[in-house]
Amino acid sequence: MPHTDVPPKTRSNARRMRSVMTDAEVKLWNELRAHRLMGLGFRRQVPVTGYIVDFACPAHRLIVEVDGSQHARSDDADYDRHRTLRLETAGWTVLRFWNDDVLRDIDNVCEHIVRVIGKGTFA
Repeated sequence: MPHTDVPPKTRSNARRMRSVMTDAEVKLWNELRAHRLMGLGFRRQVPVTGYIVDFACPAHRLIVEVDGSQHARSDDADYDRHRTLRLETAGWTVLRFWNDDVLRDIDNVCEHIVRVIGKGTFA
């Protein structure tokens, strides 16, 4: 992923967010880290297009977001739609999963990620 100028405050926030991940983010990160999911390279809590995204696979321009219940509120949902649109306009595909989906059905979450990337079936 090419490096762009990231404001120091954003970089600091991303670093902080890596140390306070939610249970669902930790569970998904344990599946994604170190190329564990079909050899795909993911980064966590990384600045992209002015936002800090939960997980990014730069080689496939894929962003994976893990959302808690607060994202269902009207204002937050509107913000998420705007954010997703900006990321997609910049050439990224954005997948969103609820915390509960990650915590209860990690295999299907991972399988969906693999299908979207087009790497075949998840084993």
